Amino acid sequence: MIKQLSLLVLLSYIVCSLMSTNLMAQAVDSAMLCQGGYYTEAEGKAVLERFATSYHNQKSWEKRAERIRKGMVDGMGLSRIPKNTPLKPIIHSKRTYDGYTVENVAFESLPGFFVTGNLYRPTQKQSSYAGILATHGHGPDGRFQEYMQKRCATLARMGAIVFAYDMIGYADATQCSHKHPQALALQTHNSMRAVDFLLSFPEVDAKRIGVTGESGGGTQAFFLTALDERIAVSVPVVMVSAYFFGGCSCESGMPVHKSEDHQTSNVEIAALAAPRPMLLISDGKDWTKNTPEVEFPYIKNIYRLYEQEDQVENLHLPDEGHDYGINKRKGAYAFLARHLHLSLGSVMNGKGEVDESFVTVESPAELLVFDAQHSRPAKAVIGDKAVSELLAPGVKRGKE
Repeated sequence: MIKQLSLLVLLSYIVCSLMSTNLMAQAVDSAMLCQGGYYTEAEGKAVLERFATSYHNQKSWEKRAERIRKGMVDGMGLSRIPKNTPLKPIIHSKRTYDGYTVENVAFESLPGFFVTGNLYRPTQKQSSYAGILATHGHGPDGRFQEYMQKRCATLARMGAIVFAYDMIGYADATQCSHKHPQALALQTHNSMRAVDFLLSFPEVDAKRIGVTGESGGGTQAFFLTALDERIAVSVPVVMVSAYFFGGCSCESGMPVHKSEDHQTSNVEIAALAAPRPMLLISDGKDWTKNTPEVEFPYIKNIYRLYEQEDQVENLHLPDEGHDYGINKRKGAYAFLARHLHLSLGSVMNGKGEVDESFVTVESPAELLVFDAQHSRPAKAVIGDKAVSELLAPGVKRGKE
């Protein structure tokens, strides 16, 4: 069953990637896009070796890092997107379970655009809590997936306030298509506003903010960490690759890896987390199969420039596939517990093993934010073109 689910997730991701290609080509100069399997495995490794010759100490790396960040911001047009608009959160339908609660949540990342998801909170009273963003991949059901609910509930019982939120075009987030030409910019902006949302709770410790997600959600995790210094700990799962750049418009549909005067890859973007703690989780059956020999040593060398190489780790599962399965979750729980000061013991059984059996898996109907009793606000902006106008007011556009 697990193998079938992993294969289904991978196939769903590939289908999304293929469907996105034509739309992405229309949106930007395709010569500046690095999409899907942009390199062969050998080329990806060779390119990293070439990148490594461009710096030799922390100062020269930080100069390169600054250029990579500028390429991301410029490539996505993030500077044009309105910032710090009122969140106006909607929170309802609180349910209490064994050690955690669940609520249905929406907030406005832009006036009229709603980020939707579920908020998991510990029932154990503490003086402060870590905050964790939980992103999901391109598999069916998004944040409704059983393994997603187990991950969020377990982290909540461990002592974190966890926000699981939709990719655009999934679940409640149907104001535009997932293959929107500016999906990468919108989802990155939404993730930054999700940090704002977590920090709007006075009990959340601003120094203990983490993010983790798999596949396309892994891309969201390391992109957010690269651009937002408020992320203290990150766990990108089954996504950081030297040769594969993500094939969906929400990952590689905008020119963030390449411009007229620079080129980079997702490995270096992930490395922008340095020297903050990061766990790379990889497996043997997708584009992360070479992580122990290629991607991880490259990133660890950058951490070494800060004398912080012990802050980056790799959990490699050579016999597993493209998912966020139990063994991957166990590794993430231990890492996040150590660096965000969570209680791993609170989710262990008498044998000293992580036990998720306390989690109540809810139906999609229970998790929906907008339903018959809670309508989406009338002010919501609907359609790809209208959402594009929100992202860059006043920019003239053709058909989308």
